[in-house]
Amino acid sequence: MKALRLGLIFIVICGLAYPLAATGVAQVLFPSQANGSLIEKDNTVIGSKWIGQDFTAANYFHGRVSSIKNDASASGSKNLAASNPELKKRTEATIAQLKKDNPTMKNTNIPADLVTNSGSGLDPDISVASANLQVDRVAMANQLDHTTVSKLVSDNTTNRSLGIFGEPRVNVLQLNLALNELLY
Repeated sequence: MKALRLGLIFIVICGLAYPLAATGVAQVLFPSQANGSLIEKDNTVIGSKWIGQDFTAANYFHGRVSSIKNDASASGSKNLAASNPELKKRTEATIAQLKKDNPTMKNTNIPADLVTNSGSGLDPDISVASANLQVDRVAMANQLDHTTVSKLVSDNTTNRSLGIFGEPRVNVLQLNLALNELLY
């Protein structure tokens, strides 16, 4: 009988009280993050700061490859080994598409993040080099000069966290929203 009472007490504490308290504290201290860091435009949710989206139009910057099509309910990617023929085939197809979409691109120094999945398949960011590689295409498609689009990339670059962690990066959704603001 003691074990049953103790089990019920822990169910109430761990299964009800703690989650409600943690949710309440998160809603008070970090409401945006607790609600998914959603990005709204004209009172309509258009995405999350933390989940990548598929941009395929020539006039927008493109994000990372996602074998799960950026579907947050299917988080995780195909972590294929370097020796896997499927990875080679997918990478070659991605490079061919990059060359087709970005005719001014040189065959050397293609940033790895444009041709590989992230671990989750949901990465919303690309490297600064990946964004810069797309500047010519985006500038031509939107009839903007190269310098304006380059500045847009620079203005939307997030530096290393605390100055030491990670690499400088660009959130593709936020960059494309800034591009829209420039155009419309």
